[in-house]
Parts: sequence; structure tokens; C-alpha cells
Amino acid sequence: MTMEIKSNHSTGNRPEGDRILDAPYVFTDIPMYLEQLRSEKSWTKNDRNAITVHKSGKVTIVIAILKSGAVLNDHSIDECLTFQVLSGELKVETEGRVFYTTTGQMMSFHARVAHSVKAMADSEILITTYKE
Repeated sequence: MTMEIKSNHSTGNRPEGDRILDAPYVFTDIPMYLEQLRSEKSWTKNDRNAITVHKSGKVTIVIAILKSGAVLNDHSIDECLTFQVLSGELKVETEGRVFYTTTGQMMSFHARVAHSVKAMADSEILITTYKE
């Protein structure tokens, strides 16, 4: 049985073309994507930038960068979520508790668990969402 290879389509923000998002295996050069994110107009205009590097029917992986002070309030999704801090520091509030996550640390959330995130420093994160 062969698997259909899925890729994105070029956009105005990323006109350079397709990137493989799902295949029997997907190699991801995280430092290259971090460099790309910092070189895009979105990064100079906004307090965050992100790129999807894998997307299947059950799992999505995103690399994101946040400028110090960037805030994501009352975020909740219908899938489970983990994020790993590659560099920087995030303040995470959920269910009345506050956590400070730093380089090498990770947090996981079940579906529909509301949380707020604030970048306490410029930060790089690896986000994975998945269906239970």
C-alpha cells in the first residue's frame, strides 16, 4: 500500500513553493525553519510567526516564534496539545494556576482546556496537536 504524499501550496507569504507536510516520513530542519520565520515580513510586522511542518489526519506540528510580550489569551482547541520550549520563557495560565516554562520544558493539555500564554522573552516553540 502506498501513501499519498501531501504538501502545502505556495502563498503570498511563502511564494517559494511546496513543502511536504505528510508522507511516509517527513524530515524537519528546525533551525532552518526558525531562520526562515525570522526573515519573513510577518515577523517584522507582528509579535509572532509560525509554520506548519507536518499535518496528517491526526497530528499537526507547528514551529512558532514569539516576541517578548506576545500574548495568546483564553486559547482552547478541540484537540490535545503539547508545546515544547526550544528557547525563551513562557508564562502559562490554566485552571487558576501559573507555570513558567523555559528551554527544554514542555506542557500538555487535553482537548478544550483553556489556557493563556505570554512570552516573557523572545521564544521559540514546537507545538503538536493531536486527536484522541
